[in-house]
Amino acid sequence: MTEPTNADGDTSGPLAPDPGPARPRRRALTAVLRDLRAVDGALYAAVAATSTPTLDRALRRLSHAADHSKVSLGIASVLAMGGARPRRAALVGVGAVAVASASANVLGKRLVRRARPDREAARVTVDRHVPMPASASFPSGHTASAVAFATAVGVVLPAAAVPLGALASAVGYARVHVGVHYPGDVAAGAVLGIASAAAALAAAAATPVPGVRSVCSAAPVSSSATGQGGGRAGRQPKALTAW
Repeated sequence: MTEPTNADGDTSGPLAPDPGPARPRRRALTAVLRDLRAVDGALYAAVAATSTPTLDRALRRLSHAADHSKVSLGIASVLAMGGARPRRAALVGVGAVAVASASANVLGKRLVRRARPDREAARVTVDRHVPMPASASFPSGHTASAVAFATAVGVVLPAAAVPLGALASAVGYARVHVGVHYPGDVAAGAVLGIASAAAALAAAAATPVPGVRSVCSAAPVSSSATGQGGGRAGRQPKALTAW
């Protein structure tokens, strides 16, 4: 069945079917994504054009060290040699890395399939170069894993949150600095890392590790706090959380 036309055979007149609001919204979304890609490319070019010879070697080494989450796994190994709470943090952190890595590499990169940046066209100095991965660019798997580990461990061990967060941020920036990711890839990897840490923490809370007690369990309270001059000191109720 043909579309209704006017006397001149034009389908754009009052007899034409109403396109509805979907088409304008689609055009607006396309325009927004185009502008975001332009900003993303401009930020990448700005980093590439900024001369930082002092940082180049250090960030290149950090990018190498973050391959296969070697930095995070090394920190987890150190934590595992500590007490119950550091061991718990190491276990949850490694679980978060596993979730983030699978989500980024098995799902994210296969769904989006964004091409890697053209490092030569951007004139990224050779001193920054690391091997260009063959996988898709979006999202950054290195960033996802680093942020997932930092977030999960930081929840269990709050004292480690700031240094691990700074390390994860440095890993994310390093991937842009060496020319293998756009800033947008890193931002998406960070969001994915936070979500992966939340999933790992939820799973850990649902399945407590035998022998690892809550850090808030059964702490004695002094007699002065209870208002009694003698007798046995009271105890606080045990915590219901996993840590």
